[in-house]
Amino acid sequence: MQSEAEDGTQTGAMITLTDVARAAGVGESTASRVLRGHGSFSTKTRESVLTAARSLGYVPNRIAGTLASMGSKLVGVVIPSLSNIVFPDVLRGANTVLVGAGFQPVVAVTDYDPEREESVIESLLSWRPAGIMVAGLEHTERTGAMLRNARIRVAELLDTDGEGIDIVVGFSNRKAGRASAQHLMSRGYRCIGYVGHDLSLDLRAAKRFAAFRAALGEAGLSVIGEEIIPAASSIEAGRDGLARLLERCPDLDAVYFSNDDMAIGGYFHCLAHGITIPDRLAIFGYNGLDVARSAPQPLSTILTPRVTVGEIGARLVCSDGPSAVVDIGFELIEGATT
Repeated sequence: MQSEAEDGTQTGAMITLTDVARAAGVGESTASRVLRGHGSFSTKTRESVLTAARSLGYVPNRIAGTLASMGSKLVGVVIPSLSNIVFPDVLRGANTVLVGAGFQPVVAVTDYDPEREESVIESLLSWRPAGIMVAGLEHTERTGAMLRNARIRVAELLDTDGEGIDIVVGFSNRKAGRASAQHLMSRGYRCIGYVGHDLSLDLRAAKRFAAFRAALGEAGLSVIGEEIIPAASSIEAGRDGLARLLERCPDLDAVYFSNDDMAIGGYFHCLAHGITIPDRLAIFGYNGLDVARSAPQPLSTILTPRVTVGEIGARLVCSDGPSAVVDIGFELIEGATT
């Protein structure tokens, strides 16, 4: 049974134009004109309506006037990147389950941009999907409001370090960072550096690095030098990043990379310059990519169950069960580069 919130909106149902008009103190036709950007209205009225829409997380209904069932089998899948195999793996797992259950995945890519994420989620929600799957737990304030007020299943993937909206499936990035540091220290490495991509955008990588540094600090150590690439991760970025880091810090005995893409680039730099691994320099990655395990010296890394995350997230999105947090953990692969 629906109940009425303090602002007069109905809880248990998607926010409507009526709710926005009521909150703004105007009629529905006026609110509609403002939101469509057509017709006449005052600046004050426009600000009131837009403020109400933002605060309520209102999303226009693109299928108004058509059969509502048109959107009932759509599930939005929002990922940061297609160039990093991690996210296609998640998508592959989700797609298998969703299609098997009769749903149609609709994929959107954000390029790690929270404003872009907000835009694509608004677009997806306007078609009234059955659910949304999105990478990570951190979103803009408006994105969070839209997802909470959509009254659909929402699955946040690949991270359990934070508060979720509905369904959370993944693992602790902080524990992964800590486990990486403990592994390197257990092998006797003490002069440790870091090569990573833009941590202001990839917040999961930022959590891992913060926990990595904290674990070193507890043992009386610190990261000797770091090279942060102001762009997305890639093999080339990892190769060039390690080269620059070693120029500044030639005495490093180990380097922690933000992910396997970057670590493989570092591995190639060492092969090209006669730097023996792990005798002269140890390398540690994250993700457990197939190519990293197939290298002449299998990469030491953290293996993340990405396909499984997609499968479980999709299964829960298709269910009528309660909100849940599913931590499926990770595996530390000792490899041959540490």
